[in-house]
Amino acid sequence: MSDLNDAMAAPPSPGGVATQEDRTLALLTHLSGIILSFIVPLVLWLINKDKPGKEFLNDQAKEALNFQITVVIAWVIAIVLSAIAIGFLLYPVIWIGNLILCILAGVKANEGVAYRYPFALRLIK
Repeated sequence: MSDLNDAMAAPPSPGGVATQEDRTLALLTHLSGIILSFIVPLVLWLINKDKPGKEFLNDQAKEALNFQITVVIAWVIAIVLSAIAIGFLLYPVIWIGNLILCILAGVKANEGVAYRYPFALRLIK
């Protein structure tokens, strides 16, 4: 009788499983950081932060937003350091690092894996 009750119970909530749409949006959120910086992650996070069932997308939008804020801070530091000519050496490092990490995060997010950037200030929790 217990097996019959288990079979009739409601299916588990999709909290841990991301839909294909959420994974695609998370991919676009990470990749948009290459060109548009923090704008797309901020918009997606603000739209989805209170929606149930969007935990994966919300988490990845916050992660992308935190990383892009970190990149903006790095650009500001590089610009300030350009006054003593060392900042010019940081420009390609910041650009290439942002490019590689955004692509890596987008691929992982599209696979449904919650990606964590190795160099990100966690300002938004």
